[in-house]
Amino acid sequence: MKLPEVPDFSAETIEEAGKYLHDDRITKLVSGYNERYLHWEELKYRKLPTDPKIIWNLMKKSRILKAKTLKFGNWVFKYSLIDEFQEKLHILDKTASGNLLSNLESLQDNRKKYIISSLMEEAIASSQIEGAATTREIAKRMLKENRKPRNKDEKMIANNYSTMKHIVDLKNEAITPEKILEIHRMTTKGILENPDYEGSFRENDEIAVYSHDGTLLHKPVEYGKVPALIDELCAFANNEGEEFIHPVIKGIIIHFLIGYIHPFNDGNGRTARALFYWYLLKKDYWLFEYMAVSRIINSSKKQYRNAYLYSESDKTLADSGDLTYFIKYNLDCTQKALNDVLEYLKRKKEGQSQALKIIKESETLNLRQAEILKQFLKQPEKPVTIKEIVTTYIVAYATARSDLFHLEELGYVEKRKAGKEFIFIFKGID
Repeated sequence: MKLPEVPDFSAETIEEAGKYLHDDRITKLVSGYNERYLHWEELKYRKLPTDPKIIWNLMKKSRILKAKTLKFGNWVFKYSLIDEFQEKLHILDKTASGNLLSNLESLQDNRKKYIISSLMEEAIASSQIEGAATTREIAKRMLKENRKPRNKDEKMIANNYSTMKHIVDLKNEAITPEKILEIHRMTTKGILENPDYEGSFRENDEIAVYSHDGTLLHKPVEYGKVPALIDELCAFANNEGEEFIHPVIKGIIIHFLIGYIHPFNDGNGRTARALFYWYLLKKDYWLFEYMAVSRIINSSKKQYRNAYLYSESDKTLADSGDLTYFIKYNLDCTQKALNDVLEYLKRKKEGQSQALKIIKESETLNLRQAEILKQFLKQPEKPVTIKEIVTTYIVAYATARSDLFHLEELGYVEKRKAGKEFIFIFKGID
């Protein structure tokens, strides 16, 4: 692949572009493309009424005048708060929380179950982004049954799941370098070629990010600078600072900075996404417990990579890059993840009505047992174990066993021996 580049931005190029400032066609294009925040790579091949470099330089001039500045280490990053951001952030702040809460309240005691399911989805997708070669169905079944991982890919997913549960426990605590190292150790335990890399900052400059065809995409800072930059990152995350940054945008910036610093030999992406979740939960964005943002990222990995590359490549002599591209991409993913969970809860609400109907008709099932029966109805070919019910519904082993045995007594399922445990096969409903 070819790395993205941008044209030179200088006083001379601005002077040339300035001749078009009174051309309504040009100014309208500049405004529209800036609202969509196109990168030069997305602009240069378009059919335009003048040289694309003219349009680009006018876009850059407008962006620089409106941009906010973030100083970090020896870097100076820029980012713009385009109208699209304000709309998405408003939805997250107001509409989303209300809609999500009303749906959750209507589902009564199932909130813990949905949190667990979301954490599983996040753990699986975050691992798949980094190359874990297993299906979502197999991975989720492993987590539900608390089965021991069979290979490195499954181990990565199990690690990520433990880490996500750990992140939820950390949400009321300040972050420290030691806690970041612990998060990294948990995500990488038993899967790195060199176990000494687990929970340790890199101690060499041999690390770099390459594309599949060998193109150098990113060369991180010298390893000796990593500890000081992580100290600064923790201060940035724990303190409000002089200028307010919306928490969701700040969480996305923390995500970017971990990837940019690249403090570890491996596991940087998983650690970055975990810290993003930690920060949003710390800032009382509880709805993120129900959202698997990494699942959206996993379905758009090329755009995820480009968001990093566009932010790093679009820079001038006065700054180190434009974070707007990365913010925009992640806000898009967040909105899609939110829409997914709202749609999921809507289906669950409809499903609960079906479960209540089953209860009414049978008069011998409680709500959880009806939900389990509904689970069989959805996947009639799939056997279910007692351990899976324990994990899915967050109940004691004895309770899960009693539920499945009761369904067997009623003739809905058949109990079979599989090794040392029972499995339950759906028989049908008369």
